[in-house]
Amino acid sequence: MATRTLDPVTFEVLKNSFVTVVDEMAEQILRTCHSFVIFSRDFSCALHDANGDTIMQGSQDIAVHVGTLHLKAKAVLEDFEGDIHDGDVFAVNDPYRGGTHFPDFSLIRPVFADGELIALAQANGHWADVGGSVPGSFDVGATDHFGEGIRVPPIRVVDRGTPRDDVIGMIASNSRAPGDIVGDCHAQIEATRVAEQELFRLIDKYGKEDVVAAFGEVQDYVERLTRARIADLPDGEWETTDHVDFDPGGEEGLVKVAVKLTIAGDEITYDLNGSDPAIKSFLNSGAGVAFSGAIASAKTFLPEIPLNSGFYRAIKVDVGPEGTVVNAGWPNAVTGSVSGAYEKIMNAGFELWSQLMPERAMACCFNLEYLLVGGRDARRDDRPFFMWYDWMAGGWGGRNGRDGQDCTSPVFGVGLAVQPFEGQERLTPVLTSQHEIIPDSGGPGKHRGGCGVRKGGTLTQVEAAVMSYCCDRARSVTWGISGGLPSLPHGVWLNRGADDERFLGANFSGVPVKEGDRFERPSAGGGGLGDPLERDPDEVLEDVADGYVTIKRAALDYGVVVEEVDAELAEYKVDTDATQALREEQRGARRARLDEAPEDVARRFRDGDLDVMDLVRHYGVILDWGSGDVLPRTTEQYRELLRRRSADQWE
Repeated sequence: MATRTLDPVTFEVLKNSFVTVVDEMAEQILRTCHSFVIFSRDFSCALHDANGDTIMQGSQDIAVHVGTLHLKAKAVLEDFEGDIHDGDVFAVNDPYRGGTHFPDFSLIRPVFADGELIALAQANGHWADVGGSVPGSFDVGATDHFGEGIRVPPIRVVDRGTPRDDVIGMIASNSRAPGDIVGDCHAQIEATRVAEQELFRLIDKYGKEDVVAAFGEVQDYVERLTRARIADLPDGEWETTDHVDFDPGGEEGLVKVAVKLTIAGDEITYDLNGSDPAIKSFLNSGAGVAFSGAIASAKTFLPEIPLNSGFYRAIKVDVGPEGTVVNAGWPNAVTGSVSGAYEKIMNAGFELWSQLMPERAMACCFNLEYLLVGGRDARRDDRPFFMWYDWMAGGWGGRNGRDGQDCTSPVFGVGLAVQPFEGQERLTPVLTSQHEIIPDSGGPGKHRGGCGVRKGGTLTQVEAAVMSYCCDRARSVTWGISGGLPSLPHGVWLNRGADDERFLGANFSGVPVKEGDRFERPSAGGGGLGDPLERDPDEVLEDVADGYVTIKRAALDYGVVVEEVDAELAEYKVDTDATQALREEQRGARRARLDEAPEDVARRFRDGDLDVMDLVRHYGVILDWGSGDVLPRTTEQYRELLRRRSADQWE
């Protein structure tokens, strides 16, 4: 770390000014973007020093972008060394150069003062379609990047102040929504110009030397804070695994994401070696995304520390060799990484940090999911392409001393806004039919996981339309810790209750759909924390009154017998004696359920005696939820995980 040169007041003013600069970039994007996806805050901004290291990120940025923006900045500096000029702007979306996935396009502006490169301003946004084999560029079946959309290494799109319309047009022409692409590109370019103007304003007030000095000192400051916080933690090694549901090109069974965390003095190392090979799907991650997942899990448990490259100096990440599910490498498909390997790295990190800092413990949070419908909009005479591009809120894991957050943005990015369906209905021929909290979706625990939601829709005037879904955890169900229980599986149903009912699963692409088709899908709640039989019966009673837990599952999951007094007035009462007897009975019987023959359990499910929640919470049996067939290897793995995280910690 360099010697400090700024007085404390100037340092503090400039440190906070850098946050404001980045947030002003965000405001510029929100006011000028063209696509509904970016308007719903699927974007992030950053300010970098002349080496590409992050000085500051915004206050509502997307977590998965956190660890990758500086890698994109460094890629620009590397590819254009000696050929970077005042007024230039560069574009890059390459996930093999540190980016996230192909839809995330960064626009990066070098900032010069007195002829010297002093900084780079970056605006990164998710473009709704960047080509590829399906609308929305989310093809579950892609095994390499050639089916996922256009790959853009660092390329100049503004040359000394003059936009390269030919280059921008070339990129946009590979999209099904070229108008949105051009509009969002220019919105992001202008956002970087806002950052440049604000830096010039600070230089006019404080001088270039002090502003540049502050770039380094804010990183040193964050490094000192991070190392001091780590030094207070015990040295040692902690490790765990989380899982992607399956490999479409391999045997049935969960796909391992291995995470080991080591503390030595004032430094942390994440080690992702030991993860399974890359899969024949787009749920793999690139090295940048894997790095980001580890960093984001640590930052979640250290919220008081600002984030810049000083944080990365104290927290190192070994993503392992290329060719694994966490470091797939070119040309493996990686666009679904945010719902696949990334999400698993982050939640595995939560489990490890919960052991390090039990006062901030948190169980697994629901999996990020995207549902996409694309085709022709027959409401208009010119039949333009449309993209209905939707994600949902869901439940976060139960926490130490409190329940998980209900219906919250995914840990992928807490600044991500739920898209208003009024806007969706105006822009696309898709009518939202339901959007509601799912009772019993929060994983049972002494501290309940937050509840998820159910959303459904109907296709109206569509032509040549297809549906795709990027998700996971239909099999590696959102789990609890310290004795807590899982939530519920993800997956999309088409025309549920009709003769042509189909369960499409939690990962599919290019499914033909037509006018009048109905769809619905849940988002999981968070996993529970602590033994659910230790939850205060009065808290279960309150959950029943609030509609978060049903009377039936209050008994099955918590051993609490609740009686209805007046449902319209939300009046219920606990039968204390019956609750005590039921809990004693369940304590003696519940472990044995994990040893029952899976085929017998599946038969009872098909006969209607058990439901999905019974299977994933109490019997540890995973089925193909559409056919009802047992998945034997997945069930064996799942039961092992359920014993380790839950049953082994029950009294």
